[in-house]
Amino acid sequence: MSNEKKLVQAITSRNEDFAKWYTDIVKEAKLCDYSNTKGCLNYLPNGYAIWENIQNNLDKRFKEAGVSNVYLPLLIPESLLQKEKDHIKGFAPEVAWVTQGGEEKLEEKYCIRPTSETLFCDLWQKIVKSYRDLPLVWNQWNSVLRWEKTTRPFLRSREFLWQEGHTLHATSEEAIERTRQMLNVYYDCLTQDLAIPLIKGRKTESEKFAGAEATYTIEAMMHDGKALQSGTSHYFGSTFPDSFNIKYIDKNNQLSSAYETSWGLSTRVIGALIMVHGDDNGLVLPPKIAPTETIVIPIAQFKEGVLAKAHEIVATLQKNNFRVKIDESEKSPGFKFAEQEMLGIPTRIEIGPKDIENDQVIIVRRDTNEKIPVKIASLPQELSKILEDIQSNMYKTAKKFLDDHIYKATTFTEMKKLAQEKIGFIKANWCGSNECETNIKAETTGFGSRCILEEETPHNEKCIYCNKEAKYKVIWGKSY
Repeated sequence: MSNEKKLVQAITSRNEDFAKWYTDIVKEAKLCDYSNTKGCLNYLPNGYAIWENIQNNLDKRFKEAGVSNVYLPLLIPESLLQKEKDHIKGFAPEVAWVTQGGEEKLEEKYCIRPTSETLFCDLWQKIVKSYRDLPLVWNQWNSVLRWEKTTRPFLRSREFLWQEGHTLHATSEEAIERTRQMLNVYYDCLTQDLAIPLIKGRKTESEKFAGAEATYTIEAMMHDGKALQSGTSHYFGSTFPDSFNIKYIDKNNQLSSAYETSWGLSTRVIGALIMVHGDDNGLVLPPKIAPTETIVIPIAQFKEGVLAKAHEIVATLQKNNFRVKIDESEKSPGFKFAEQEMLGIPTRIEIGPKDIENDQVIIVRRDTNEKIPVKIASLPQELSKILEDIQSNMYKTAKKFLDDHIYKATTFTEMKKLAQEKIGFIKANWCGSNECETNIKAETTGFGSRCILEEETPHNEKCIYCNKEAKYKVIWGKSY
């Protein structure tokens, strides 16, 4: 059995065992590995490079939206956390506590941040005095710790990387506008850079973030039909600021409450990338966030002039700002091809003696496996066009899959049948009752509310479960 066959056969078919397929790709593409710290990951270079590109793209969008980066402490005193009881109640089962420093037991225990609303409010209470101090639109890139009982690479781990944005405003209108604005920033980043189509909406009361007045979400559909919550934005109103006695003097010289938002996106979007775009040969990465856009693979590289020409091509592409590598190892071309596919590199450039004679290279697309002969003189221009087309095609392919797997149900019998026989989401009306929401999930074996579609409202329609007047159109589905 050839080495390249072994490489591919290391991946279980995604239609045979989707969970095993996912784990195989994480392992074989060397994205991360389990550490001896239970429930925590070692992010390997291949995986961390993807996160760096997502971070860079998203941070650029943040700055265009007027966001400034800060960094606050890792540890939160218990007394500070207790100031917002609804918030800590939601996180209590997942909080890890530090009770000893060096040889001494601490007088007050500290939690390792599961999120940082309390730290931001504690700081703002000290520095916000006047309407002139507002708004504050801040973000930090950091890690958080939540004591999860079960973990899966990228999708759920005890410590994970993310960004958490926190803002403070003079009016509720301004805060709500910022809440929606940042959700749209996430939406644009994932659809345009990660080529992931999304459903956008508002969480139900039972699903919203602890302590928030409203939570907005973007939901992606994985290849197995399950939803992955891929970014959330929360409107807190004045709950947190009032708990921390954050008041400011307004333009009328009156003492007023402030209004808060927070929003976050984490490394679980790497899991979304894998499960939306990957195939049985490995990762398929969108060019805009791929650490390497193309890899040059010399064929018959020990023949005179082949390696020299390959390096010349690399130099030309680097001058044109492509992220390019060369594989001049002694592995067989077939192994190199399989490895490139496993890593999800969007294109490979094959160059051999016959290609040199014809003054051309062969570009092979990762998304379609199409082989395209390109003249060396026009390589930068043609490669740029191909990468743009790959980005576009990956989104269109994923969007078609999403659209084809959203089903409409008008009766609960129909909904249960769809939940049993199909993979994907179900769009159905809901009255707004928590009891109906709970019963729907229980009787469809896990189809919970993913989000309320705010741009669609029922007109003289009935709730899918109780047959009373419907208030909302909701996307229902199983989730990670």
